[in-house]
Amino acid sequence: MASNPLTSPDADPRHLAERLRMHVDRLAGLIGPRHLGKPVALEAAATYIEREFQAFGFTVERQWYETQGQQTCNLVVERLGTKRPEQIVVLGAHYDTVRTTPGADDNASAVAVLIETARVFCQTSFRRTVRFVAFTCEEPPHFNIGTMGSQVYARACRERNDQILGMLCLEMVGYFETADGSQQLPPTIPKRLRWLFPRRGNFLAAAGNLRSWRLAWAFRRGFKRAVHFPLFSMVFPESVNEIRLSDNSSFWDQGYPALMLTDTSFLRNPHYHQPTDTPDTLDYDRMAQVTLGVAGALRRLARSQRGAYPGSPRSI
Repeated sequence: MASNPLTSPDADPRHLAERLRMHVDRLAGLIGPRHLGKPVALEAAATYIEREFQAFGFTVERQWYETQGQQTCNLVVERLGTKRPEQIVVLGAHYDTVRTTPGADDNASAVAVLIETARVFCQTSFRRTVRFVAFTCEEPPHFNIGTMGSQVYARACRERNDQILGMLCLEMVGYFETADGSQQLPPTIPKRLRWLFPRRGNFLAAAGNLRSWRLAWAFRRGFKRAVHFPLFSMVFPESVNEIRLSDNSSFWDQGYPALMLTDTSFLRNPHYHQPTDTPDTLDYDRMAQVTLGVAGALRRLARSQRGAYPGSPRSI
């Protein structure tokens, strides 16, 4: 029987929290704001992520493209599936920031979880193909104008007719509060439904569009089996604009199911896009639990022996 990577020394929550803190310190503390206006810093972040992936034995592909007269790139790591290599699960996070912030939560926290999830699985064989992708240029002025790294990547996937069963988008996953009233709700949520939503910002949210309900169901099963950590998962119509504010929307626009995994950003974190979004504001012990939960969900999604998820006729 194959060993469980979630019980390996690399998955020890104490050591995991320390490594997560190190990644955030390097990206948000040492490098700081990362955008095309600071190309040296953006490249420093890309190089850091690339070297971390390479240290696990992965080969990193740089997907280059041009925007604003400058070259920039997504970083792609692929572990080919052993049984169903044509079926693909993507875990991604953007590594750039807006100009005003060092971006500890937005989005060094997510990059740290991406790196550490890849570490947990660096010796694991999946039945399906798994891709770990660090996206560039998610933030304004690129957002939703066709030049986001995730838009470039998702379009290329569609042009190749890649069979992406699900994309998991890590978007701000490090800020948690336990006080009553610390969690705000999207204003577009109807009043009659507001009682369903948590009022404390101590959970991870997994938000999908209506077409991604099977992915949301499978993600929740894998996450909750791996950790006892609060998870609020729900699918919404895309008229709830807050669920379109990250790289998951790039995959929805190409017809792929996707989830945004998030601490809910400005609905919880007062440091959003501010100079105060610094490494000391994050909760690394809870981030470690999030990492293990995401890893558990990814393990379920990529290692399922069925050609489709339960309840799905052919694919997710």
